[in-house]
Amino acid sequence: MAVLEGERPIRLASGIVVGVEEADGRPVAWVMTNAHVVENLRQGEGRRMEIWVGPEGGETRHPAEVVAAGMPAEADLAVLRVTGLRAPPVRLAGEDIEVGEDLVAVSAPFGRELSVSTGIVSQYGFHPKEGWRLKTDAPIGYGASGGGLFRTSDGKLLALIEGYRTARLSFDVDGRSVSFDVPMPGETFAAPAPKIRAFLRDVGLAHLLDDSATASR
Repeated sequence: MAVLEGERPIRLASGIVVGVEEADGRPVAWVMTNAHVVENLRQGEGRRMEIWVGPEGGETRHPAEVVAAGMPAEADLAVLRVTGLRAPPVRLAGEDIEVGEDLVAVSAPFGRELSVSTGIVSQYGFHPKEGWRLKTDAPIGYGASGGGLFRTSDGKLLALIEGYRTARLSFDVDGRSVSFDVPMPGETFAAPAPKIRAFLRDVGLAHLLDDSATASR
């Protein structure tokens, strides 16, 4: 997905389909991503969000409407309504997530092509001040925000990727100081399934919590 200013993408991110319905004979997909992604819409005049499907240069673009967004520090989650998009929705895991179980991280870091990496659940639990949290050692990069962590044993969504901790590297090139941030291995953070369920209920979208939905492919 992309946040656009005119025709120029100013932010690329990922998302997962949490439900599909029919309205006026057309499919409507409910797509979840991060609140910090949709915040970019308010930081410029005339910005809009689109979901891109297909290879670069031949992709189909679907306008996306933000219907719910939390506060990034507490609930870094947002839900988009996308008319005309039909895709298999995820099946959410329950609270039965175990530290050490295998997972795959799936995202579209450049807005189109999928990127997949593997890892395990490194940390999981409920914290009185921070709520539900999950950490994985699966490597991700820029644009993976809003992607999914899926359990390999049953394909269920364990968590939605929120971000990663970085380390800044600095060095000199021809007398100039150059620096950039790189992801730290094992420091990928995500909103686990119980937090996603609670958010959907809180924003009036509990009807999307249908565990008979088809698992993502």
